[in-house]
Amino acid sequence: MHVVVRELDGIAEWTAAGALYREVFGYAEPGWGLNPRLLAALRENGGTVIGALTGDGELAGFCYGFTGLQAGELYHYSQAAVVAVSAQGAGVGRSLKYAQAAAARLTGVRTMRWTFDPYALRNAHFNFAVLGATGIRFLPDFYGEPGTDRVLVSWDLTRAEAGSGRTGAGVRTGKEFGSRIVVAADEWFAAPDPEDRAWLRRELLTQFAGGRNLVEVARSEGDPERVAYLFEDEADR
Repeated sequence: MHVVVRELDGIAEWTAAGALYREVFGYAEPGWGLNPRLLAALRENGGTVIGALTGDGELAGFCYGFTGLQAGELYHYSQAAVVAVSAQGAGVGRSLKYAQAAAARLTGVRTMRWTFDPYALRNAHFNFAVLGATGIRFLPDFYGEPGTDRVLVSWDLTRAEAGSGRTGAGVRTGKEFGSRIVVAADEWFAAPDPEDRAWLRRELLTQFAGGRNLVEVARSEGDPERVAYLFEDEADR
């Protein structure tokens, strides 16, 4: 899909971004919306508000973020990247992330962070294999509700160039990773069975607590109904 990726400007575009946000995530309650005035404020104060527009001016996707600080490290935090259902799988999300990385670098930061659902396999593939980000922390019930577990990833912006991900790496040998977790999976999600999900959650907590980073989630070789979560020791990075 051919799109123009640029900074969104003006109340009409910010409002369209808020509408797409609610549509894609299925947010019906008013409190879960995205205020266009917030996007205006972010745009003017070091944040990112970037859209992907089709030739007829329709918004195919957008992302927004802001500067974060933790333990003395400045980074850009990408709060959301949203792609219209009709544009998913066409490279729009990747284009948005690289444009956001370029904008973040201009503020002087060297890393970008965001969270994702660690059980959603398509998201995991995009974050690790396509972008080459690294999972640095497990955040159980991140949004204060059951079922909102997230993994926090960090993306090195000094290496965030197009094509710099791990695509094609596949599941590598144990000699190249600190450890791995293997669990059942369906087409879209790891551990769809509640008992498997509870086990995987505990294992993720253990791995991250042990100082390991998540670097890949991929189908186990020769067994498409299982996936492997691959970790490396933080000290080895």
